[in-house]
Amino acid sequence: MPATPTRDRISPEESTPKPLRRPDWIKVKAPSGEVHKQLKVLMRKKELHTVCEEAMCPNIGECWGSGTATFLMLGDVCTRSCGFCDIKHGMPTLLDWDEAERVAQAVKSMELKHAVITSVNRDERRDGGAPIFAMVIRRIHEILEDCSVEVLIPDFKGSIEALKIVMDARPEILNHNVESVPRLFKTIQPQSNYGATETTLVNAKKLHPQGLTKSGIMVGLGETLDEVKEVMRDLHSWNVDILTIGQYLQPSKKHLPIERFYMLEEFQELEAYGKDLGFRWVESGPLVRSSYHAAEQVRALSEGFRKL
Repeated sequence: MPATPTRDRISPEESTPKPLRRPDWIKVKAPSGEVHKQLKVLMRKKELHTVCEEAMCPNIGECWGSGTATFLMLGDVCTRSCGFCDIKHGMPTLLDWDEAERVAQAVKSMELKHAVITSVNRDERRDGGAPIFAMVIRRIHEILEDCSVEVLIPDFKGSIEALKIVMDARPEILNHNVESVPRLFKTIQPQSNYGATETTLVNAKKLHPQGLTKSGIMVGLGETLDEVKEVMRDLHSWNVDILTIGQYLQPSKKHLPIERFYMLEEFQELEAYGKDLGFRWVESGPLVRSSYHAAEQVRALSEGFRKL
C-alpha cells in the first residue's frame, strides 16, 4: 500500500501509447449551471465527498443539474486498488463518526426524494465501516420520511455480520457491483473475488427479502459478450432485481486501458437479454452508471414508494 494516497493504478510503461478514439455516440456534457455550483458549495461546506467527483462520473453534469448526487462516505481514500477507479488508494484516516449526520442533513438541504450512498473500501476494519452505513440510512429515514435510500456497498470481505448491520437498517435498494467477469477479476480488481460478490448479493436478499438488490457491469476491459451474458445469468440466479451495464471510460493514462468500445446495438442486445432473463429493471448504455435513473427504479419497484 502506498505511503501517500495516489490515484495512479498502472505505471507509465504499462499505459497504452495511443488510446482508442472515443466514438461519436459517447458525448459527455461538462458540468455547469447554478444547481451544480450550489451543490458543490454545499458538499465542501459540510466536508463531504461525492463519488460523482471522485470517480469522474460522466453523468455529473446531468445528475447534479437536476439536484441529484451520490455521496461517498468513510473518507476519500480506498484500501483497494481497482485498475478502473479514480478514487485515491492508500491508508485511510480514522473514521469520522459525525459523517452520517452531515450526509443526512445534506440530503435534507437538497430535498432529495432518493439518496444514493456509497463508500470507499475500509479493509483495515473488521466491520468495513458498516455501522456508518446503518447510521445514515436510519437518520435519512428519520428526518425525511418520503426519501428512499440506496446504498452501494463494498463486499465487506464476504462478512455476513457486517452486511447484516447494513440490512437491518432497511435500505430500499442494496447495490453491490460485480464490475466485471470472473476471468478478469485479478487484473481489474485484485483485492476482490467473484465469490464474495455472490455472497454479498445472495445474503442481502435473504436478510431483507422485501428490499431491492442491484448490481452493475462495466464493459470494454477485455471481456467477451458471452462472458457478460454468463455473469448476467449468475446475477439473476442470485435474485438480483436491477442490473446496470455501462462502458468503461479510462480516467487517465495511469489507469487500465480501454480494450474496445461497445456499439449501441450491443448495449441494446444486452438490455433485451437481461429483460428476457427476468430482471425487473435493466439500464444498458454507454454512459450508464450505478445510480443512473435510481429514483425511477425505486418508485417503480419498491412497494413502499410506488405511491410517491
